[in-house]
Amino acid sequence: MFNLEAHSFEKLRTLGLNFTQLRPALAALDWSGGARLCRLTEVHRDSFGLQSADSLPQQARALPALTQSLHAAGENLSVGDWVLVRQNDFGESWIHARAAPLNSLSRRDPEGRRQALVTNVDLAVLVMGLDHDFKLARLDRYLVLTHSAGVPALIVLSKADLCPDVAARVAEVRAHLSRSHGGVLDILAVDGSAASTRALLQPWLGLGQTLVLLGSSGAGKSTLTNTLCQAPLQAVGSVRADDSRGRHTTTGRSLKRCLGGACIIDTPGLRSLALDGDVASLKLAFDDVSELASGCKFRNCAHQGEPGCAVQGTLSPARLKSFQKLQREAARDQMSYLDKREQLAVRKIWGRIGNAAVRAKRGS
Repeated sequence: MFNLEAHSFEKLRTLGLNFTQLRPALAALDWSGGARLCRLTEVHRDSFGLQSADSLPQQARALPALTQSLHAAGENLSVGDWVLVRQNDFGESWIHARAAPLNSLSRRDPEGRRQALVTNVDLAVLVMGLDHDFKLARLDRYLVLTHSAGVPALIVLSKADLCPDVAARVAEVRAHLSRSHGGVLDILAVDGSAASTRALLQPWLGLGQTLVLLGSSGAGKSTLTNTLCQAPLQAVGSVRADDSRGRHTTTGRSLKRCLGGACIIDTPGLRSLALDGDVASLKLAFDDVSELASGCKFRNCAHQGEPGCAVQGTLSPARLKSFQKLQREAARDQMSYLDKREQLAVRKIWGRIGNAAVRAKRGS
């Protein structure tokens, strides 16, 4: 029978429990047999890190039946999940149920399967360094990820102490997103290691809040985590001087608690981010393109030089380029296997024609 006592609820708020919104999902679970509600804080190869209201962090394994049912539904246990745990007669902890998450940030793995990165988050902090890591196209990709999950985003430009003109960089980001209406709460430039950064982010660090830090390797996510939690919880590493690329000092997603009450999920830099969405969801994320496109002369305008295009010349070229690239990716992901083979065959034909033309021009 479902029963979450008041004192347990208050303790679970320190782990980010949003009881009001999760109550229906929790009520649907089987609470018999001394089940305890825990939050999944780490994912390992064959075990999971957990935290409950009344105990120290612990390790547990998932029942095969739960793993198989999630796999059949195209889902997986992820950091941020709320799960029910029971102990067997040998004192071993087993995860036997998962509460349906409020949201999930997901991508596609190299085989095209959906992979949940984190769940049940209130805010995505998109960290981008003010060095060679500064790439607006990558920022657009992360914004599509958060928008698809219905998670608001806070853009944090790290390494402000290394940038000669911080104001110009912030203005560049604001101009890039100036016509987009949803998803971005604010754009901040910070020195991730400075204590003043905690004050800047304090409005989003309240009790019961869960933040996830996203960005490339070397962007400063681990440094920011340590600063916000006021403790060296994560190892930090240097970046290469020529391209500001960092080593994977964070090797797995993990949930940490801040002194102010919020929970922070630090994530390793993603080498690739294949978005889990279709063309329609992409257009919703690029609401600025969709709004301007309504004024184009032709309904099927591709915004690539057509007469009467209302998008080109109004939207920044970088923003439009991001949209077109992601649109091609989404369309390709929706193609069937036979369509992809046919497209590949056409490319090979045109490749042979091009090579023949080059040989003919050289006289060989």
